[in-house]
Amino acid sequence: MDKRISSPADAVAQIPDGATVMIGGFGGSGSPVELIHALIDHGARHLTVINNNAGNGHVGLAALIEQGQVDKLICSFPRSADPVVFNDAYKAGKIELEIVPQGTLAERIRAGGAGIPAFYTPTAFGTEVAEGKQIDVFEGRSYVRELWLKADFALIKGELGDPHGNLTYRMAARNFNPIMATAATTTIAQVTRVVDLGGIDPEHVITPGIFVQHIVEVANPAQEEDLNRAEAVYP
Repeated sequence: MDKRISSPADAVAQIPDGATVMIGGFGGSGSPVELIHALIDHGARHLTVINNNAGNGHVGLAALIEQGQVDKLICSFPRSADPVVFNDAYKAGKIELEIVPQGTLAERIRAGGAGIPAFYTPTAFGTEVAEGKQIDVFEGRSYVRELWLKADFALIKGELGDPHGNLTYRMAARNFNPIMATAATTTIAQVTRVVDLGGIDPEHVITPGIFVQHIVEVANPAQEEDLNRAEAVYP
């Protein structure tokens, strides 16, 4: 039951070429930068990545794309504060993009974790995003059928964790991280501090340990925005 892993490198070493990987965060908030950088060092390629955006600057997800390790990105916001890496890769035909409206993206992930294969939403009806998808009418309104999203791995960032994998989150980091933890076969969580069993009030647990397979402590996690202000480049 002890799910602790000694380092981010050891935590991501099992991710193979061709894997589908969910990466938590909303921009830099809740982004597991150390796990992403460890994945770059690991070198897994031909990845499909599911994230809210396409990264910024030359660190984190943007760096993973810049190293040519991502074949396809499923996200809501490919254009963000500094999306030059994704823009260049997309224009060069080096990466495939699937645009998903943000609420639909969240619900597709939640559905994957809940075992719901499909659901209907009016969002995107009549747009290019709905092309090729099943449309049905309910009470006179047209709805788009959307399929669940699941992944082989989820890389997420918590605040506190215990050896059984129970997690809390810091403020806005509680975004896509909790639902991604439920929708992956293997969830790897980096946390700022691992506490003893019983160190987290059960009423404060956001992600129960049943959804987390591995946990690694990163005591002083980097913040994407700070790295970008310092014009950091990884690797």
